[in-house]
Amino acid sequence: MLASPRLAVRYAVLFAAALAAGGTVQGRPAIAQGKLEARYTASLAGIPLGKGTWVIDIGDTHYTATANWATTGLLKMFSSGQGSGAARGVLAAGQPVASNYAATVKLDKKTDEVRILVNGGVVKEFHVNPPVNDDPERLPVTDALRRGVMDPMTASLLRTPGSENPMGPQACQRTLSIFDGRMRYDLQMAFKRMDKVRADKGYKGPVLVCAVYFSPIAGFNPGRAAIKYLVELREIEAWLAPVAGTRVLVPYRVQVPTPIGLAVLEATQFVTAAQPSRPAAAATKTQ
Repeated sequence: MLASPRLAVRYAVLFAAALAAGGTVQGRPAIAQGKLEARYTASLAGIPLGKGTWVIDIGDTHYTATANWATTGLLKMFSSGQGSGAARGVLAAGQPVASNYAATVKLDKKTDEVRILVNGGVVKEFHVNPPVNDDPERLPVTDALRRGVMDPMTASLLRTPGSENPMGPQACQRTLSIFDGRMRYDLQMAFKRMDKVRADKGYKGPVLVCAVYFSPIAGFNPGRAAIKYLVELREIEAWLAPVAGTRVLVPYRVQVPTPIGLAVLEATQFVTAAQPSRPAAAATKTQ
């Protein structure tokens, strides 16, 4: 069971944060650019436990995303923690495709580091510290399972294809195949409802509420209580808001039930603006 506030908040933060190919972009590049500067708070059963920032830049051919977070309030009395993450990649036919991902989490005196290099959706290199343990019950992540995947942060940039309203129910109908350096898992999403939000600063308007179902594939011990708990959950929600000037949606709010209350990661500031597209020649010179 997720019996500690520290672990519950970490799941919520890593789910949202957090977060393929280098070289040329395949297909037609996106024709618009957008930027998001957001601040989030994490809480458990209504008690503030952490805060963080998330900055996303989406260009004509490339994107970058960076996030930072730290424990606050009651949780900081029991456990000091902070973390950071970054992802960058290209837009292949308008879809974010990762090339590099890095994340560092520090809890008390322990540090967890992950580095992943992806090319064309295939993990070419990865490094984790501390290394994966030798648990004989752990299901191994094979090379085949590290194909057609994305990192956790790139998975949070959900682009709606086509020309219809990007905030339509179809935006929720997807499965995200994720490798985080240790575990290979899927997040299956389905439309749940529409809602409205109003940030303290920035965005106010509709959000798309998607149900999220966790499906572990490999890199875990099937007997672990935390894994069983997450698999059985049917009330995880991701509230998605648009990045202006693009067809990309990102989490405005993520909520995960735990045995000791609802863990929530929610934006207090969500400032997003469209950016003018650069001429193709200028974009090429800066690559």
